[in-house]
Amino acid sequence: GHLELRGAQQRRADRSRHPEGAMEHEFRYEDYKETAEWLLAHTEHRPQIAVICGSGLGDLANRVTQMQAFDYSEIPNFPQSTIPGHAGRLVFGYLKDKCCVMMQGRFHMSEGYALWKVAFPVRVFRLMNVHTLIVTNAAGGLNPEYEVGDIMLIRDHINLPGLGGQNPLSGPNDNRFGERFPPMSDAYDRVLRQKAHGIWKQMDQDRPLQEGTYVMVGGPNFETIAECRFLQKIGADAVGMSTVPEVIAARHCGLQVFGFSLITNKSILDYETHQTANHEEVLMAGQQAAKKLEKFVGILVEIMQPPAEETF
Repeated sequence: GHLELRGAQQRRADRSRHPEGAMEHEFRYEDYKETAEWLLAHTEHRPQIAVICGSGLGDLANRVTQMQAFDYSEIPNFPQSTIPGHAGRLVFGYLKDKCCVMMQGRFHMSEGYALWKVAFPVRVFRLMNVHTLIVTNAAGGLNPEYEVGDIMLIRDHINLPGLGGQNPLSGPNDNRFGERFPPMSDAYDRVLRQKAHGIWKQMDQDRPLQEGTYVMVGGPNFETIAECRFLQKIGADAVGMSTVPEVIAARHCGLQVFGFSLITNKSILDYETHQTANHEEVLMAGQQAAKKLEKFVGILVEIMQPPAEETF
């Protein structure tokens, strides 16, 4: 035990000395396991559902009861979140009668993190016996019918970094997590999307619940007008800088996935405008939509069941 711990400490020290990308796939199965076991030893909560809170959406985590929170810096092997609007805490607690773990702040390619590190928490959740992952993000609206404050269920995604070779599953495959070539055509659970539409109707909102395709770009800059027009033409309804790596890792290891984007700004598609996108408006739109989102996610989690083909 002592030698194992020393080995893990040495690997962490090595990691901190190496620049990002200098060591390929530094995390081994044992590292994921070490983190999962540390968390299970430090909390009595046994979450079934994990929620990743996007920019400005961290208030979702404050809704839980019997809360227990850990700063990312306390947790072995955990990366750190560096973007405003991301608190950098892992929050355990209950939404109604469902035990959840929530990430108040995620990790991004634009912070310099390798994608396998961005997806690290998802595999930890899998080893903690979580069965469903809810991903949320703040996104720019490309679809002209979308308004700021709309919620778009993610039906599908376009993984631009992935098409260019940046993928959290690159490198050796660990069969203990999943198969080498996982399908992504059914990444976002259809039944959960149908249930979400039903919940939205009950909530009696002014705006319709949108459903569409999310495209991931690397960031950290907001897109040019030509890029936005290109993304629109290839079939994207909303654009952001996150989410896809976590979804790929989740589907690879058998988690059920539900995702939505909060449309926090309209993408600039017109050369005559003087508007520009900025991070402050993203956070502001998140604050304004917080109550609506809390209610929406709260009801959804309440009715969530494990996937039919139980593998846990």
